[in-house]
Amino acid sequence: MPVESGSSAAARQAKQKRKSHSLSIRRTNSTEQDRAGMQREMLEGQDSKLPASLRNNLLDLFGQIEREFENLYIENVELRREIDTLNERLAAEGQTIDGGDLSKGPLKAKASHSTSQLSQKLKTTYKASTSKIVSSFKTTTSRAVCQLVKEYVGHRDGIWDVCLTRTQPVVLGTASADHSAMLWSIETGKCLLKYIGHAGSVNSIKFHPTEQIALTASGDQTAHIWRFMVQLPTPQPAADTGQAPCEDDVDFSDKDEAEADGDVSSECPTIRIPSTTLKSHQGVVIAADWLVGGKQVVTASWDRAANLYDVETSELVHSLTGHDQELTHCCTHPTQRLVVTSSRDTTFRLWDFRDPSIHSVNVFQGHTDTVTSAVFTVGDNVVSGSDDRTVKVWDLKNMRSPIATIRTDSAVNRISVSVNQRIIALPHDNRQVRLFDIAGVRLARLPRSNRQGHRRMVCCTAWSEDNPTCNLFTCGFDRQAIGWNINIPALLQEK
Repeated sequence: MPVESGSSAAARQAKQKRKSHSLSIRRTNSTEQDRAGMQREMLEGQDSKLPASLRNNLLDLFGQIEREFENLYIENVELRREIDTLNERLAAEGQTIDGGDLSKGPLKAKASHSTSQLSQKLKTTYKASTSKIVSSFKTTTSRAVCQLVKEYVGHRDGIWDVCLTRTQPVVLGTASADHSAMLWSIETGKCLLKYIGHAGSVNSIKFHPTEQIALTASGDQTAHIWRFMVQLPTPQPAADTGQAPCEDDVDFSDKDEAEADGDVSSECPTIRIPSTTLKSHQGVVIAADWLVGGKQVVTASWDRAANLYDVETSELVHSLTGHDQELTHCCTHPTQRLVVTSSRDTTFRLWDFRDPSIHSVNVFQGHTDTVTSAVFTVGDNVVSGSDDRTVKVWDLKNMRSPIATIRTDSAVNRISVSVNQRIIALPHDNRQVRLFDIAGVRLARLPRSNRQGHRRMVCCTAWSEDNPTCNLFTCGFDRQAIGWNINIPALLQEK
């Protein structure tokens, strides 16, 4: 290493001392050159197997990073000074207003309120300026409370869909890739009935609006309609799991889920033969749903078509074609003869069967990737979710552009909307489940930790409007469905 003379070393120390007491902290080109020279001298004295050119490149890159942080630090210092100066000025001006004494009466409250408002604005500006390094996260002042109530374990493969019966007794239905559909007691978590009539993955399950009849769609290119009768077991006292705020998210590394090879479903009755088989598709039937009244059903398939069937005769009434790629979902309006289908072609279509003589269709191109689901709300809205990590709320009366857009950090799977509270539940590929209102305001996130939550992709959500204990159900590829108690404060819903 080159040896410095005493005078040059003393000069360099004096220069560094002056630099440490400088307020601006800005460096000239000559200072940067000296610093780079010093760093290179230090590297030359160290044992390293890196070539000199590579070390020089590294020094240049680190120097650029340091300069960027220096600039941000300077901006922060200057903003802090401005805040302190303005606060001092406000304090000085607040001593007297029109000769009045601020230590008494309403004048003090007015000045204090004005000062706090301006100070808050300055703090907001300061936070916005530092967002180059740290992103700001939206938080709610009053947290929603989400409590895990019951886990439904028994499938041997991932669960694609979850649904609740519309008649008494209310039970939970699940559709799984293990070629079966199961009915569960919501209170006890026990399997009440198992349907094994399909020869492929069961991709969807929906219940008749007035009877104990189920509709399932499968990878065997068929949809089945089958009747069931269940008797609820005596509920057992539930263990206190404790309430957990939705934002308390303790992440964990992936671990193998507990094997369900105990086969809790072996004790429950089994149905093997459907009462009706619908088979007109040439590809996987990915979803199916009942039209209002329950006399017709609609199915969606990977053969790019949706079919409308008459339940009593099993005949194909209409074939709804037009999508350019495979369909991913279908949904019917709760009170009108409307159907919405979604597809991998980035569109969803609205089919209108209210007029028997005219079957109109509208195409909506609001997403940039696969539309994984589109569902109706009780009002005049359609909510669509996509692999482009967005969820959009549309008005049926004017669907040229969405009235709200929700942006997320992961692909969105089959969504559901609460009828009573008008809350959207979003299941994600990254195991999260988030809750938003119709206006697109985030309300909560379900817990996900070592003790509770899904351990794999969450495929679907379903709301229960009349159950005070379990009002949201989720299912995923960790082979389980989960029942949650969601308590949304009224203040959050009004925001």
